[in-house]
Amino acid sequence: MHPPLDRPHPECVEEIDDLYHCHATTSKLKFWGCNNVKFALDQCLKKEKQNLLVELNKDAAEKRAAEEDAYQKALGKEMSFEDYLKKDKDFNKAMEDRRRMEESKQKK
Repeated sequence: MHPPLDRPHPECVEEIDDLYHCHATTSKLKFWGCNNVKFALDQCLKKEKQNLLVELNKDAAEKRAAEEDAYQKALGKEMSFEDYLKKDKDFNKAMEDRRRMEESKQKK
């Protein structure tokens, strides 16, 4: 099933015209008469969708970072949780102790 063809599909105009022509000229009694044309249209629409998604998501990392900053400011916090943990002396000491304990277990 393809999306409505009445909205613009600039990359697939030729395939859409071919499908309309096939529907107009092929007998209704001949089942699957336009399958190859419809398959070509489906492939074109799939490629068009992939190109659109690439265009929409090209700056997703920047958008995500901006959302995270806005979220932190809304909570009244100026740093992320990861930054907080990096500056927490107790956490860093506990992680260092854990690393030493694991190294000593591996040596035994």
